[in-house]
Amino acid sequence: MLPCVIVVFVLLSCACGENPAVQVILTNKGLQYGKHEGTGWIQEKLEQITLPDISGSVNIYIGRVDYTLSGVTIKKCDLPEPSVEFVQQRGLTTSIAGLSFALTGEWRTRFYGIHDSGSFNMAIFNIDVTSDVQLGSDAGGHLSVSSINCKASVGDVAIQFSGGASLIFQPFVKCFKGHIIGKIQSQICTEVENSIMSLDHHLQAMNVSFDVNEVLNFDVPLTGIPDIEPSNMKLGFKGEFNSIKTHKEPPFVAQEFILPELTGYMLSVGISEFTLNSASFGYFSAGELQALINDSMIPPYIPFRLNTSSMGVFIPQLPKMYPGLLMNLQVNAREAPVFSFQPGSGILDVHIVIKTTAIEANGTQVPLFTLYIDSSFTSKMMIADGKLKGSVMFDNVTLTVGPSEIGVFMTDALERGIKSGMRMALAKLNAKLGEGIILPRMKHAQLVNTVLKMEKGFVAIYSDVQTLQTDRSSYLSTSYL
Repeated sequence: MLPCVIVVFVLLSCACGENPAVQVILTNKGLQYGKHEGTGWIQEKLEQITLPDISGSVNIYIGRVDYTLSGVTIKKCDLPEPSVEFVQQRGLTTSIAGLSFALTGEWRTRFYGIHDSGSFNMAIFNIDVTSDVQLGSDAGGHLSVSSINCKASVGDVAIQFSGGASLIFQPFVKCFKGHIIGKIQSQICTEVENSIMSLDHHLQAMNVSFDVNEVLNFDVPLTGIPDIEPSNMKLGFKGEFNSIKTHKEPPFVAQEFILPELTGYMLSVGISEFTLNSASFGYFSAGELQALINDSMIPPYIPFRLNTSSMGVFIPQLPKMYPGLLMNLQVNAREAPVFSFQPGSGILDVHIVIKTTAIEANGTQVPLFTLYIDSSFTSKMMIADGKLKGSVMFDNVTLTVGPSEIGVFMTDALERGIKSGMRMALAKLNAKLGEGIILPRMKHAQLVNTVLKMEKGFVAIYSDVQTLQTDRSSYLSTSYL
């Protein structure tokens, strides 16, 4: 009878005792927006519902008449916007006053073996409902909901019978109107509680671990019960990427961080550097951070070729020892790249090893030398016009020669060449970031007025939410009979 409670939780949804790596704050502004948008949606959905049959009997002085009202559907609905409030350390209170329905259906009666039937119109006036809902989490990290209190009352009912012997029974409406009011009133909270129970079953069935691609999955169970205050609700999630292949836990844990609430926004999301570093470690432990580079992969417009002759510019003895041979570069991460966040910027440290080989005419690969490259990059990011924008620059690149089969050589020229190549790559990346990367949108809503802030240890995103407009049939008149 009152599914508005469901909408509140569906808008929210979308184990552990550890520090959450992802935090979400839903503010009262967001709750009220969801309630406002949900009210119109509920009004449309109510008009598609068939209600349970109402049966009973009534004494009309000359005997008892058994009756059944079936196929009861809502043809009009006057749904005042409900009141929805956070209740500290508990959940939500939802209340609605003055709800009214216009119903239609079929009636059947039995009176001393005489059966009759017809149709009816009914108006139910001034329904008041209050529902208190507890929010929590189960052992698997799912959001849980449960009804802890429900009160309902019906102000009045008006019925107009048609067909059959309705002219005989119409004068006796006042005799069984109270019974119908009682039946409806008793069903309201039952339906509300059944709806909340159904929602809870749905939440328990939802995945809290998702395969992102063939390499990683993402674990997002709740790390504890929701923290609820009168102005907002805070949710903490594990937010950890794992390798599907190795299932190795990263050698670090999520650090505690406090996501500040920025006044005026519906939603706040904090993503810690742990989440990004767990993804990096997942790729590394799965052996994905490696690549074999050969000359065919270098675009034709680049004058430098991956062979011993071109490399002679940097290492003079190489073309003398192995003249005119193509080369391969086996590039591996020595360890998982590490992300860190500071106020206003992000830092990425990358450590790689490059093993070079020359390819002889018979296909034999001859080891040449090994290079260790340590680099650090700084990024600045922002969200504007629904796009992620920013820039990346490298702070430092150092090159060290490891085992070498061609003897000692100076690295200054090679290091300058590597830096030049990085500048070219970053120039292309920065051109793309300057234009902006369109943020993904949800099916029925989008983020608007979004702000991104880099803080110490985490990234904070503050945003309002706007539901996407859909075709809605116009609301029906509020006259009932």
